[in-house]
Amino acid sequence: MSDGAGREQSVTEYFGKNVFSLKTMRNYLTDKAFESLTATAREGRTIDPSIADEVADAMKNWAVAKGATHFTHWFQPLTGTTAEKHDSFIEPDSEGGVLLKFSGKELIKGEPDASSFPSGGLRATFEARGYTAWDPTSPAFIKEGENGATLCIPTAFYSYTGVALDKKTPLLRSAAALSKQVCRTARLFGIPTDNRRAYATLGAEQEYFLIDQSYFEQRLDLIQTGRTLFGCVPAKHQQMEDHYFGSIKPRVMAFMEDLDRELWSLGIPSKTRHNEVCPAQFEVAPVFEEQNLAVDHNMITMETLKRVAERHGFVCLLHEKPFEGVNGSGKHNNWSIIGPDGKNWLAPGDSPHENAKFLTIICALIKAVDTHAGMLRAAVASAGNDHRLGANEAPPAILSIYLGEQLTEIIEQIESGAVKSSRKAETMELGVDSIPPLPKDTTDRNRTSPFAFTGNKFEFRAPGANQSCAGPNIVLNTIVAEALDQICTQLEEEIQAGQDFNEALQAILQQIVKTHKRILFNGDGYNIAWQAEAERRGLPNLRDTEAAIAAARSAQEAEMFNRYGVLTYAETTSRNNIYEEQYKETVAIEARVALKMARTLVVPAAIEYQSALVTTLRGLVECECKADGQRELLGTVCKLTESTLSAIKALEEAMNGSSSDILAAMKALRQPVDQLETLVPKELWPMPTYAEMLFTI
Repeated sequence: MSDGAGREQSVTEYFGKNVFSLKTMRNYLTDKAFESLTATAREGRTIDPSIADEVADAMKNWAVAKGATHFTHWFQPLTGTTAEKHDSFIEPDSEGGVLLKFSGKELIKGEPDASSFPSGGLRATFEARGYTAWDPTSPAFIKEGENGATLCIPTAFYSYTGVALDKKTPLLRSAAALSKQVCRTARLFGIPTDNRRAYATLGAEQEYFLIDQSYFEQRLDLIQTGRTLFGCVPAKHQQMEDHYFGSIKPRVMAFMEDLDRELWSLGIPSKTRHNEVCPAQFEVAPVFEEQNLAVDHNMITMETLKRVAERHGFVCLLHEKPFEGVNGSGKHNNWSIIGPDGKNWLAPGDSPHENAKFLTIICALIKAVDTHAGMLRAAVASAGNDHRLGANEAPPAILSIYLGEQLTEIIEQIESGAVKSSRKAETMELGVDSIPPLPKDTTDRNRTSPFAFTGNKFEFRAPGANQSCAGPNIVLNTIVAEALDQICTQLEEEIQAGQDFNEALQAILQQIVKTHKRILFNGDGYNIAWQAEAERRGLPNLRDTEAAIAAARSAQEAEMFNRYGVLTYAETTSRNNIYEEQYKETVAIEARVALKMARTLVVPAAIEYQSALVTTLRGLVECECKADGQRELLGTVCKLTESTLSAIKALEEAMNGSSSDILAAMKALRQPVDQLETLVPKELWPMPTYAEMLFTI
């Protein structure tokens, strides 16, 4: 197109073209069915079974017109990825041909085999029956292939006995629990809630790496584990800070442009794209959406990243720490609450009443995060994220809240008895005549804080790039629901006893701050002094997944999830069992891959180099040439090879021990291997180096 206006119009028309959105439904449904389905999608009402056949037929007609031959119930099992079983629309007719049919029964309920998905003890292997149930609040979409297309219908996944086997079901339950308590809070503030609901919003910033596919295919560790188990950090990597927000290379830009168009076609509002801190690292971020839809969209985004990367000769790495010694990749979970009044309750207001509501939510979050810091840490625990948390750009494993100077002052005033003043919004004079003074935000950004207030939302920075957003948001929704429940209960009792609402609220918030202020920290989370300070405050420092899961197994956490109808006791236990098993198996797989690479790639390359050095050294001795340096080089290579062989044996023995024993042995094996990389000639070294993978894109 020749002009910007034309390009903008093309995006407007293109956006959501592969989504059976409300806008699309209007052209396919009767007014009655459309109004009913709209109420279900927007207001969380129960689906009307009487319109199921009409909706299914409309969805099928729309999908077939776009080339779809199959449909699938798209769900999110406890593997952490997505799953799908495809069924065609065809049904034989009585004349030797076929008809294209899709019924309301097929739309509402499916039956994939549940026996091979993790259940954590909820189901025995022989108990195979599982069901998928349509989630009408997340629109169906078309997944295009090379030779056709598939209609994907977002669904929940549960067993024959009715227990949840997925991440969507408890997310929806937690959203309902949060809505109930927010609406209860609203009524105390005099806000109407008739036929209205509250909901959380989410914006998930997604970090990722791109490397050339040819290099990926030469790295067994990347193929099987997603991260490099060996490799030296190159002389130049991210220390010059020149990659962050730098000019995007043409090949990467072509990928990003293709990615945006795919995401937009799926109704995903991809907004921001840029280079991240480490070479070959990038980020894509969407506009905020309602939480359940945003989680679905992030799962689709991760899949789309990998598929589009392959078309451009890249491989997209979503592991939290694919390269040691440089930045890992996270998924910044930007969370907020929209009340039944349609307003963002984490945005400061223009009146005392609005600000009282805002401060109530802030104090509820302070109470929730401090009370359940271990559970929140467990929600982002994984073998991959253990390598990232506390390193480089990642927040530390100690949970704390950053509020910024202005909000901290207000919280301190609440503690002392009353909010009397607030810093006025300041402006920043830049000293450039052509640029007018700019308003200064009420808070700075603290990149070392795991949980930071950033103006109208909280940014939870600890989730790993490869993780589903469902886990941390299930926890956030539930712990905030609990905090609001307790605040409302106390407020209702005080009001019933005749106390003034504002006085009662002020006293409750004051007590919350006094009790839970230890969780507030505006300083540098990377500073070693913070660890000692956090310990003095009594904050947990859960350094690895095993410690985090142990915290998640507490009776207090299980009781909370059960009380708010998010997870039964059995469902909570099953998830902890699954995550523990996944952690142990991930570590074991990595160890087996490291052993194979060391035995079959590294040691043979080192021995071949030794042989070449020995041959050269013999020739030099025969010629009576001085060869002290080369003799020393040979000795060094021999010593490192022996150290590698010894470390291989130690890792083999550690495989019978704990995960921490295995990780320590893997680290010990990596040391001599990485040193050998600096000595063995490039033509003999059996795998691409960091310098090649990070800079050749």
